[in-house]
Amino acid sequence: MSPFVSHMALALDQARAAALRGEVPVGAVVVDPAGRVVAAAGNRTRELSDPTAHAEVLAIRTACRAAGSERLPGHDLWVTLEPCPMCAAAISAARIGRLYYGASDPRMGGVDHGARVFDHPQCHHRPDVYGGIAADDARAILQGFFQARR
Repeated sequence: MSPFVSHMALALDQARAAALRGEVPVGAVVVDPAGRVVAAAGNRTRELSDPTAHAEVLAIRTACRAAGSERLPGHDLWVTLEPCPMCAAAISAARIGRLYYGASDPRMGGVDHGARVFDHPQCHHRPDVYGGIAADDARAILQGFFQARR
């Protein structure tokens, strides 16, 4: 399995684990410039009673601790759903080099939809963005989660 596929597969595993905890199933993985996974997380907003405990933010926090820095230049972030505006701002602040995401989020996305955070002149850093990676798998996990709740 190529690293490209395995990184998103790990993010999808994090999303599935989040669903089992009753969290919206979003998973994220941070990969360092050498290609090593340095952080992986799923949503934990309910568990932690923290509206900022999105998978991306948790993974970025862990990766920053591992790097000993508040910035992650050259790092990649793999996430199963297009980041919301809050997470897009965190990605920019952390200076993530490349963002790979799965399913688009036309309603709440902050990258290619909605707020389009990286397109604002106030945005200090814009990562390279690649959407649609394993989008069908990511979408299926999300749809299954919400269908089970209805």
